[in-house]
Amino acid sequence: MWKPLEVVKANASSHPKTWIAIGVGVAGIVILAETRRRRRRRAQLIEKEDFGAFLERFELLPFPQPPPPASRQSLAGLIFAIKDIFEVKGYVTGFGSPDWQRTHEESGKTALVVTALLKNGASCVGKTIMDELAFGITGENKHYGTPINPQVSSCIPGGSSSGSAVAVAAGLVDFALGTDTIGCVRIPASFCGIIGFRPSHGAVSAIGVLPNSQSLDTVGWFARDPSVLHRVGHVLLQLNSTEPKRTRRLVFADDLFQLSKVPTQKSVHVIRKVTENLSGYQPPKHMNLGQYIASNVPSLKGFREESTKLQNGTLTLKALSSVMVSLQRYEFKSNHEEWIRSVKPKLGPDVSDCVHAAINTVHENVKILYKVRTEMRAALQSFLKDDGILVIPTVADPPLKRGTKKGLSLEFHNRTLALTSIASMSGCCQVTLPLGKHNDCPISVSFMTFHGGDKFLLDTVLGIYSSLQEQVSITSNSLPLPDINGNMDTSELLKEKGNAAFKGKQWNKAVNYYTEAIKLNGTNATYYSNRAAAYLELGCFQQAEEDCSNAIALDKKNVKAYMRRGTARESLIRYKEAIQDFKHALVLEPQNKVANLAEKRLRKLMS
Repeated sequence: MWKPLEVVKANASSHPKTWIAIGVGVAGIVILAETRRRRRRRAQLIEKEDFGAFLERFELLPFPQPPPPASRQSLAGLIFAIKDIFEVKGYVTGFGSPDWQRTHEESGKTALVVTALLKNGASCVGKTIMDELAFGITGENKHYGTPINPQVSSCIPGGSSSGSAVAVAAGLVDFALGTDTIGCVRIPASFCGIIGFRPSHGAVSAIGVLPNSQSLDTVGWFARDPSVLHRVGHVLLQLNSTEPKRTRRLVFADDLFQLSKVPTQKSVHVIRKVTENLSGYQPPKHMNLGQYIASNVPSLKGFREESTKLQNGTLTLKALSSVMVSLQRYEFKSNHEEWIRSVKPKLGPDVSDCVHAAINTVHENVKILYKVRTEMRAALQSFLKDDGILVIPTVADPPLKRGTKKGLSLEFHNRTLALTSIASMSGCCQVTLPLGKHNDCPISVSFMTFHGGDKFLLDTVLGIYSSLQEQVSITSNSLPLPDINGNMDTSELLKEKGNAAFKGKQWNKAVNYYTEAIKLNGTNATYYSNRAAAYLELGCFQQAEEDCSNAIALDKKNVKAYMRRGTARESLIRYKEAIQDFKHALVLEPQNKVANLAEKRLRKLMS
């Protein structure tokens, strides 16, 4: 017998109370274990119930409604939630951080926007989880957890207004408030498949809202229903009910859709089809926004990286996003450096990197950052005038998986901020609109218009939304047309015509010839590879990548296809995949100098 047990038995025989003590101890352990199990179970049930969206539940009742015959308040009967960045009298505003909450007192006032909503009949039911200090785009919080994305539970909800987006997407509230600095409303709206509105900078009061970066911060909101979005907008923006009618001029930023991993037939095609059948819309236009910005924002030139491979527009967008991040860091440091250095808060890894980069960065020429912002505002005001609506993808990538150990990749970060920097740096208003799903993940598109055009944009959403969702349903249920096989000799002739057009730098003509050849013979890898080369010259990187993938599927040893796909992926800021393509090319052709140099350049860039 085990010796300690023999000792216990010997003592217990002479001291019966020992058995009682042992029994009480064992019972205590069992009770403690059961209590912990029940707490975990209760926490899981609560999380399942509210999708982990809420940080704190409370109820702020609406102001008394006017007696009849006065009209009912515009938001009567609606409930909403607020991000943990808005002041509420009697509550500590936590800013997404336990250390912030611990070191601050209860608020003595309520944010003006919250009061305005209560005055107009809405009820507030609590505060929602956010990225710490509003520094993040994933929606993950080390301390409070990650709200569950109702559309795809295995993926992140996006941030920093993650809890507010989830509360709306899960149907827990009618609408919710968030803030958008570098995409903090637009990104979670896209990932959660709901509508998200970032107003013109300065159009909605930020009194009673903790600042991250005042030159970029806006108070935004989420909704599932466009009429709710519209009604909330009228309250927060203090809009007039009437506005002169005008036609709408939609402009598709083709270069930005090249960054998106969503096929254009699920975005551009859907919107084009809808506007064809609606009155008040001019025929849509197309443009290269990156090149337009490069020509009209001269102060960006000093921020651009030198590269012979990336297209002008892509370099410009990267430069714009780097200026945005620098401006955010400078203003965050001005606002919160003293608190960060004195408290030394415990932060999640991604947020910690951002915060310490902000606090430790020395800004030598701050004026140039504000100059870029001023030039961006002027450039887009000049282009959009009072009737233009820019159509862009909200994000380039699907949401990442929850709890990704590697954290936020540089490519995901760069591609996302390249898109969100346009509205953030120009101050224009932007709305995120859901467009169904692609590969089981929510997808969206964004409409952006001139600074001060908030009512124009809200009215546009109200008028187009139902038709948009109908067209999304039609597109989702339609099947792609099969390839048409034809005469082999004719396809070869078309290929040669395409080659001649390519040599003559008639890129569009070359694409058309190669396309006709593919229709006749869709099993020839060279046709796809050659069309990809023409697409690269046109800056159509997504199409080039698809063609190269088709070519490689047909011919695993097609070196040109690997090289061209690598170039396309590099231009789409997907460096890791590009490196793999150049490595494949080197396996097939070890002496390929271009592939060797490309791989070395990308590895240096990634490091």
